[in-house]
Amino acid sequence: MAAAAPAAAAAPFEAPAANATAEPEAGDEDSRDVRVLQSLRGKICEAKNLLPYLGPNKMRDCFCTINLDQEEVYRTQVVEKSLSPFFSEEFYFEIPRTFQYLSFYVYDKNVLQRDLRIGKVAIRKEDLCNHSGKETWFSLQPVDSNSEVQGKVHLELKLNELITENGTVCQQLVVHIKACHGLPLINGQSCDPYATVSLVGPSRNDQKKTKVKKKTSNPQFNEIFYFEVTRSSSYTRKSQFQVEEEDIEKLEIRIDLWNNGNLVQDVFLGEIKVPVNVLRTDTSHQAWYLLQPRDNGNKSSKTDDLGSLRLNICYTEDYVLPSEYYGPLKTLLLKSPEVQPISASAAYILGEICRDKNDAVLPLVRLLLHHDKLVPFATAVAELDLKDTQDANTIFRGNSLATRCLDEMMKIVGGHYLKVTLKPILDEICESSKSCEIDPIKLKEGDNVESNKENLRYYVDKLFNTIIKSSMSCPTVMCDIFYSLRQIATQRFPNDPHVQYSAVSSFVFLRFFAVAVVSPHTFHLRPHHPDAQTVRTLTLISKTIQTLGSWGSLSKSKSSFKETFMCEFFKMFQEEGYIIAVKKFLDEISSTETKESSGTSEPVHLKEGEMYKRAQGRTRIGKKNFKKRWFCLTSRELTYHKQPGKDAIYTIPVKNILAVEKLEESSFNKKNMFQVIHTEKPLYVQANNCVEANQWIDMLCRVSRCNQNRLSFYHPSAYINGNWLCCQETSENALGCKPCTAGIPADIQIDIDEDRETERIYSLFTLSFLKLQKMEEACGTIAVYQGPQKEPDDYSNFVIEDSVTTFKTIQQIKSIIMKLDEPHEKYRKKRSSSAKYGSKENPIVGKTS
Repeated sequence: MAAAAPAAAAAPFEAPAANATAEPEAGDEDSRDVRVLQSLRGKICEAKNLLPYLGPNKMRDCFCTINLDQEEVYRTQVVEKSLSPFFSEEFYFEIPRTFQYLSFYVYDKNVLQRDLRIGKVAIRKEDLCNHSGKETWFSLQPVDSNSEVQGKVHLELKLNELITENGTVCQQLVVHIKACHGLPLINGQSCDPYATVSLVGPSRNDQKKTKVKKKTSNPQFNEIFYFEVTRSSSYTRKSQFQVEEEDIEKLEIRIDLWNNGNLVQDVFLGEIKVPVNVLRTDTSHQAWYLLQPRDNGNKSSKTDDLGSLRLNICYTEDYVLPSEYYGPLKTLLLKSPEVQPISASAAYILGEICRDKNDAVLPLVRLLLHHDKLVPFATAVAELDLKDTQDANTIFRGNSLATRCLDEMMKIVGGHYLKVTLKPILDEICESSKSCEIDPIKLKEGDNVESNKENLRYYVDKLFNTIIKSSMSCPTVMCDIFYSLRQIATQRFPNDPHVQYSAVSSFVFLRFFAVAVVSPHTFHLRPHHPDAQTVRTLTLISKTIQTLGSWGSLSKSKSSFKETFMCEFFKMFQEEGYIIAVKKFLDEISSTETKESSGTSEPVHLKEGEMYKRAQGRTRIGKKNFKKRWFCLTSRELTYHKQPGKDAIYTIPVKNILAVEKLEESSFNKKNMFQVIHTEKPLYVQANNCVEANQWIDMLCRVSRCNQNRLSFYHPSAYINGNWLCCQETSENALGCKPCTAGIPADIQIDIDEDRETERIYSLFTLSFLKLQKMEEACGTIAVYQGPQKEPDDYSNFVIEDSVTTFKTIQQIKSIIMKLDEPHEKYRKKRSSSAKYGSKENPIVGKTS
């Protein structure tokens, strides 16, 4: 009978009122209006038991890369002298293109020669969901040039009947190799591909070869080859010719793609094998095929000897419908701050049912932030946190929904604050060679510990003084939340005079400044990963700043450091002046009167990085080649420089940008190019990979979206040798031949696509639907038995303060999710039926039978 109780408990609750919002009929959506968006986040944790050197020095200097097929899109810092390197680097980026494999390569850094690839982890796109949201140890696989492939090939086969002059019949196989798409870069440049076309059987291997196509990843071959398949001694008239069955079963067409090495060895790019028996039922066969590794790849290598890599991977692919579909779910989520108690709100319930709270936090924070609802929601969940906090010294130290929401909020809105506060000093530290090591065990020969202490103190003091004078730059939303935290902490612990400060310092120092100092690359404060010595310096500075900012530790007689050498060093800072300065700073950033400056006097720093630009050709003599430059984008201008920190060579005011669009590869035979169209000649830029190119295009579009005179049409190719390559117009001022891409959100500091965030939340509710039902059953059980169950079960993991209100919210969520399921399912069916197997969008994998 007990098992039936949850169902029986549903009776006392009223069904939620039907939402009055008008919704489109399921199936009305045009698939062209549905956006398919991919993203990848996770963490490269560590490697272990890597293959040692054979010599006396067995250690390696290791780093790890992330690759979409063969394109590198992320690289970790180098961990020196280790066979079990600890990387601990988090990553997040949008994926702007299709891919077949997500790969992680472990490298051994080599100063004089090419870096050595120790091993790899390659995961098919279809298998990524099996590893989502959990840390997994992967065995490293051998890296073999015959298995490093990407791209696809377009092929057509026909079988013709030829009659010779003497009456004999010859059956002829026609192989038309049309094109390839998405071939890899070779040494950072587009390849010089060619194809060999072979007819292979038990007693034959006839091979032919295409011409070499120069500098392209998408070659158009359009070449036809002829092979004799069977011969007959005499001609016999038949309505349909036939090929002998035994020949059909044993013959196959093999196409191998190669990069022409000129003076060096040709590089294998991939192969496909197509049995001739695909023509058994039809005289013609045409399809796209994914290139495959070579059969004789290194399959027999012992993979256990290479070591292993621990990864946390979360890949998402969202089908974002038109905005009108998300109205009911968005409305329900945005009402969350007003729900009493907060644990009965839709936003809180999402955090309860997700396996990993981080999955829920990112879209929730962005959506609530976009609608100015984050401060009341974060305050309410923080207040719920404090109910379970018994010791004021441990306030906000756990990884709860409240602390994770605030962490994510600070990352989103605090980027510019970190740049104006920390970047100049971090640049000085990273570009200096001063040693700051104060651990006697780690001192190098010739190091002076007293001199190192002075160096470290100089940096700590400089950084600390900059932070405590930065309150006017603190974003308004951070100040508002800090004010609320201070108020609710004082109410929870009225007899503790320090808790009003520790509630704020536990976020702004411990979770914001200290984290940014120790990993500046993650917060875009530095272009590259610091070297090992600089990482150590930043770690020591971060520890000291964290403790300096902690009002709780300053109120004690001694510091909280475990290391003796840090305790000794921190004595330099145990003065009343530091305590007063911290208190004053925390007062300022948690006051309702402290607001962010208008920003009119100082431009917002948005993005910077190294890319290649094509010479503008402003003079008749200048050579129009590609040069490496350092690009900087602020809210006012785009500039490029010879090196970081140097004067700008060229400046484009943001107000002069007319459009930012991708540039076709055929323009310069280079991948990942885009163009900044402005009032002078277009600026052609090549990014280092597809992810970086996508980020720059998005940011430039966002910052210039509201400009007057923006173009409606543009040229997708370049103007070269007197004409546009795309439309052959000869006038340089000719109207563009292609519509500009659609606009994106204009908020340049907070990039929030609310439909995408709501779709992500819908996906999370769908994935956790069974747990949502368990929570619904828990509400019923509590109502029936007039209190929570005493026995340990799944229900004990839920926070349910008001079972009736929580039940009603869950009913609303279920109703909305089931309505949203209908258009999603219709779109999936429509997409699968339109993408025919063998089309460019859905190429054939492996042999066709």
